[in-house]
Amino acid sequence: MESSYDKFPTIKVPTDGECRAVAGWEAIGKELQARCGALGDRALPRCVICVDLYHGVWEDEVLDALKWALRPDAVIETREANKTHDEVRAMLAADQGDDRVFAVMSHKRVEDYFDPAKVETVKAKIAAARGIVLVYGVAAAVCCPECDIYVYADMARWEIQQRFRSGRLANWLDDNAGEDVLRLYKRGFFADWRALDRHKRSRYDRMDYILDTNGAEPKMMTGAAFRRGLEIAASRPFRVMPYFDPGVWGGQWMKEKFDLGPSKKNYAWSFDCVPEENSLLMDVGGIVLETPAINLVFRHPHELLGEKVHARFGAEFPIRFDMLDTMRGGNLSLQCHPLTEYIQDAFGMHYTQDESYYLLDADASASPVVYLGKKTGVTREEFADALRASEKTGAFDALRYVNAFPAKKHDHFLIPGGTIHCSGANCMVLEISATPYIFTFKMWDWGRVGLDGRPRPIHVKHALANIQFDRDTEWVRKNLVGRVETISERPGVKEERTGLHEREFIETRRHWFTEPVAHDTCGGVNVLNLVEGEEATVESPTGAFAPFIVHYAETFIVPASVGRYTIRPSGPASEKIHATIKAYVRT
Repeated sequence: MESSYDKFPTIKVPTDGECRAVAGWEAIGKELQARCGALGDRALPRCVICVDLYHGVWEDEVLDALKWALRPDAVIETREANKTHDEVRAMLAADQGDDRVFAVMSHKRVEDYFDPAKVETVKAKIAAARGIVLVYGVAAAVCCPECDIYVYADMARWEIQQRFRSGRLANWLDDNAGEDVLRLYKRGFFADWRALDRHKRSRYDRMDYILDTNGAEPKMMTGAAFRRGLEIAASRPFRVMPYFDPGVWGGQWMKEKFDLGPSKKNYAWSFDCVPEENSLLMDVGGIVLETPAINLVFRHPHELLGEKVHARFGAEFPIRFDMLDTMRGGNLSLQCHPLTEYIQDAFGMHYTQDESYYLLDADASASPVVYLGKKTGVTREEFADALRASEKTGAFDALRYVNAFPAKKHDHFLIPGGTIHCSGANCMVLEISATPYIFTFKMWDWGRVGLDGRPRPIHVKHALANIQFDRDTEWVRKNLVGRVETISERPGVKEERTGLHEREFIETRRHWFTEPVAHDTCGGVNVLNLVEGEEATVESPTGAFAPFIVHYAETFIVPASVGRYTIRPSGPASEKIHATIKAYVRT
């Protein structure tokens, strides 16, 4: 059966004289030249076009294409003003440390990556140039704060990761292409991307055009279309573009259900609601452009998150939905996440990765389990000794130390920070969690190596500093397993509270329904997944947005600004029972 799962959801942006898009370098060049011509009545016989890049754009290839398309009279590259590789490494060294995965969040700004004296030299070059002047580079606006046309070339976080993996892309102002991908990602996550995001956030209103070079064909939309697309997304339900990644423990469920094709042996992860990683697709007059979803969070935090959530988290999206597929695969690594005070002290993050496992599916014939909490009677000392020994012997008897609870479809396991956990094989997990997803302390990985052939990082010291050893078998069974409470019930609709633990800030509600269900954001962002049923339609009781169709296993976001909305069964199997799981921030 053909999959109904939409892998490329779009936001349609109405086109007019201001909101438009073009595709291909020739059309991009003509658009920019025409914009220069419209400025031709100015006294100075020149037009300065600043093309400001996010790190990850193929700098040389895009520059060559722009030269061909624009035929500028002068080209000034702002990388002339950057600090040297050695200077940048030295600047970041204290925060980066030696670990392959973890560092401290950097507070550097893009200006710190530039040499002030060199910046002044580049500014003088720009001031002296005539005709069409192309100013180009990562964070180019540092050297060209004022220009006639400002083009921002953004880059999706997932695409940056693929370019790291290709061996061609280095970190910003480094020559480390082809090195350990985990270290490349670490520096991006903790340092470079933080600075570049701060820079980008300050430039939204100034952007005349957005250049998209994520795919094979370059595309460009006007800043008006970009800003309009973000406004639309902040006012109605929407989905981000999911991405899928294989892993050593990956399974076959997503591959089959979502029609992902045979190119990969398995798929371990699907990220379908991680705005820092995912993209939004904007359809501007039939041209579909990709932009990082984090732009929406930065641009419209009040409308998207709501006042109380924004006050608590700032311009960060605090709820994450992703999928972990171990169907006909293997166990996840045995792991835990940090406590709040630990993640603050060690890494500079202000909230931690509390989470939960919602079982979208499970193969009952394989007796699947979820590992959760330590067994009663196991002491900290014997657990620590066994873990340390495993690093030398390559053996660890997980079932001797960790509980294994039977798992079935629609079970919900709660996992506050500091809890030992992992999914066993033959489970399809919808992971509902707080967003700092990189902070996973692996303790035991079942003797495996990564897809790159290298041992996967183990962080026993971090883990032992966070594990809560009072969460034994009885405590976990009482507090973290099967905590389902019926909130209300009427013909055709049943609402249940399924968690999360009182230490976690996320509330989850499940609705079983054959009739329409009334929801209200109550001033805070909602994230939902259709966990049962083929299709459902999200509607506004006042007609504030067009009906929005979702399919089985699709995650969707309802901005705080929406307020009241309804979800009803739809499609060919609308008479069958449907279910959604909804997450929101407790206030």
